[in-house]
Amino acid sequence: MKAHPYSGSPRYVYKMVLPDMRVFLGQHSLLLVLLTAIALSPATVVALTQEDVCKKDVYPPLWHQAPGSIEDFPIHGNKIVISAWNYLERLGVYKILLNYSAKYFTTSGSNNIRNILWGLPLQLGWQYRTGRLADPSNVTTCGHGAGQHLCISVRSWWASVNYYLGIIPFLGAMEAGFFGQLQHEIKILPPEELRADFCYSTADCRSHIPKVMDAWKAYFEYLLSTEQKSERLTASFFSIEKNEALHYLWKAHVASIAYAVPKFRNRLKYMSGPEASFGENWADAVDFIAATHFSADLQKTNYFQALLPPRMLSEHDQAPFISDFSPEQNKVLLSLCVLHKTNELTGGALLLLWRTVMSTEAGRAVIRSLIQNLITDPGVCSSKNK
Repeated sequence: MKAHPYSGSPRYVYKMVLPDMRVFLGQHSLLLVLLTAIALSPATVVALTQEDVCKKDVYPPLWHQAPGSIEDFPIHGNKIVISAWNYLERLGVYKILLNYSAKYFTTSGSNNIRNILWGLPLQLGWQYRTGRLADPSNVTTCGHGAGQHLCISVRSWWASVNYYLGIIPFLGAMEAGFFGQLQHEIKILPPEELRADFCYSTADCRSHIPKVMDAWKAYFEYLLSTEQKSERLTASFFSIEKNEALHYLWKAHVASIAYAVPKFRNRLKYMSGPEASFGENWADAVDFIAATHFSADLQKTNYFQALLPPRMLSEHDQAPFISDFSPEQNKVLLSLCVLHKTNELTGGALLLLWRTVMSTEAGRAVIRSLIQNLITDPGVCSSKNK
């Protein structure tokens, strides 16, 4: 469906699109906010204690085996070599970003659990655990053959999109000087095929995707800018504003998704119809989640990901009637589908309206209050299940 020629105008959205949307959505409007309600509602988030965060299951699979510093990667010819197509090494890139940025989040919790970067490695871990990084075409044994469990397939839509949410942030951090002066040059190894679909250095990525690099560089430059020297102490302290940090982080996240999703649309053909639709629906939902400034820390992301599909979807899966999924997982799948379809039917006006409402902290507070009322209304679930 083509967008109305004036659909970019707030006046058009409020006077023309919103009334039609209200008529169209009806009771389904509750489904549209379910995903964000689950993410933002403090009543539904299960708190992680100090004991909980020490358990391995709150971290991505094999987290403690992944490299934790740049020096942990192999050095060949005076270059540090990182294979982005090995799960442990891609996970290690995230671990380094978490370790280097930990000092900026010490005031909001111990063990780095409030670091807003946790959403990225936890997403990769969910993709690994559910088989979404393996070769969906079965042309190779990558990801599901003997001794191939750490292999990330370049044919995987999830893995290809994730590259722009893992390696690109890492290179953006390098360009910002986030790691300080490195003794060795970093070399990102390309995949065995489809090499032209990716960039592998700060200079290479700067020339191909300057806007995406700018966005990630800006996030890490913001963190660096918050460091101040104490007059009384020799140590530094950080005056980070979490809402501002979330603004920079989600702006970069959306930039990566906006570039990678259309670029890798041809990878969707390797997956089942329901899985391909879910991938597109999930990518579309990121725009809505980003506008809320959702804090993707260890606690919130863990709870949220428990509501995502625990396996790849097959041709016979149809939400909300997937028997081996929980009721909540079925509801989230259905909500993502409704959200995507409604935004599509309104020519993107739903997202425009959402962003307008969420453009200020006051607006986000109102939406969170509305969502809280909806999620705690005992009539909501009963009406959705009819």
